Amino acid sequence: MSLIYFITHPEVQIDSKVPVPQWPLSEKGIDRIRLLITKNWVQKIRAIYSSSELKAIDCAKILGDHLYLPFTQKEEFGENDRSSTGYLPKEAFETMATRFFNNPTTSVEGWERAVDAQSRIVEAVNKVMDDPSAQGDIAIVSHGSVGTLLLCYLSGSAINRSMDQPGGGGGNVFCFEKESRTLIYNWKSIEES
Repeated sequence: MSLIYFITHPEVQIDSKVPVPQWPLSEKGIDRIRLLITKNWVQKIRAIYSSSELKAIDCAKILGDHLYLPFTQKEEFGENDRSSTGYLPKEAFETMATRFFNNPTTSVEGWERAVDAQSRIVEAVNKVMDDPSAQGDIAIVSHGSVGTLLLCYLSGSAINRSMDQPGGGGGNVFCFEKESRTLIYNWKSIEES
């Protein structure tokens, strides 16, 4: 049985003058990924895929260096497109994120529709899982909102924010079985994984 670990990047260096996809991990985020690589399950990973956003790349690089594995960047693993609003302060962002999940068939303030982001992430994950060269356990390093959309899909649930990752800074993991697409466990923090 092969497992897929969907890992969200932890804390980032927020800079309102820099486009969000170009934000790197913060020192705290780096420390949390260094903790992640000490987990027993990590040693079984045989392939790593990453969003092409810098914060996910930073995670995949630390993970790949530890395992002596290359990683493959895929734009399709990127976060839902929020470029229409750019950086939003935390309270405004949380309000918009709730609207995004509550109105999945509508573009909220120009954001990518949740149904479209869900289709994109599900298709990208399916392509990886169907790739005969991706043998063994797989890590996908990505983002919270698209992870939530994937988790909704795997759980057979309607799109909703109640399945969003816990905490406020990312750095969570859920796991599912590759062949059956059966959820093994729901979100766990890096520390609990």
